Amino acid sequence: MTDPLFLLLLLGIPALSQYVATQMRRHFAQFSRDPMQVSGREAAEYMLQSNGIRDVRVMSAPGQLTDHYDPRNKTVNLSEVVYNERNVAAVAVATHECGHALQDASGYKLMSLRSSLVPLMRISNVAIPVLAFGGAGLSQLLGYHGTALLCLAAFGLPAFFSLVTLPVEFDASRRALAWLQDAGMTEGNFQSAKKALFWAAMTYVVGALGAIAQALFFARFFLGRRGPR
Repeated sequence: MTDPLFLLLLLGIPALSQYVATQMRRHFAQFSRDPMQVSGREAAEYMLQSNGIRDVRVMSAPGQLTDHYDPRNKTVNLSEVVYNERNVAAVAVATHECGHALQDASGYKLMSLRSSLVPLMRISNVAIPVLAFGGAGLSQLLGYHGTALLCLAAFGLPAFFSLVTLPVEFDASRRALAWLQDAGMTEGNFQSAKKALFWAAMTYVVGALGAIAQALFFARFFLGRRGPR
């Protein structure tokens, strides 16, 4: 009998990911045609200023989908299109990233937790392929149970990181939309921005589902075995 969890990982998550990515691209292309009087950079600067944040710089980042807030050097980094363009999609993305700056300024605990997990995630990203292809050799060094625990930790960390990321992303969008509404964005543009940020958030939801399903699959695999006899 085929394992439902394996089918979810093999077929369900990739199909859902493709659907969400398609919807996100479609909506962002649509809302990129809705003009605004301000660019993404200007909206970001206005949002920061109106919230009394003076130590965060808004910068242009090369490439596409490179938008992010860096708490280490206090910068809102916007991809070139978002930075320069004057449309609803650009303003929505720019203010979302400023939402992370507001989280940082207010000491939002989940954002601090996510930042503290980033170094561990780098280790996990290196460890997972090593464990996947070198598990047999490691089991000779660490024993079955030691290798199993290492694998569970390596696959479990991305799932935990994804769960922490979800409320951080949703909260940043909530802060962005609240500011856009207070700033007097028209109802039609506000609904468009809300929909754009919803589909962007869904990419994190799908990522979390995939990470959790993967962790559960390997947890069941290792915990369901007793090791060599």
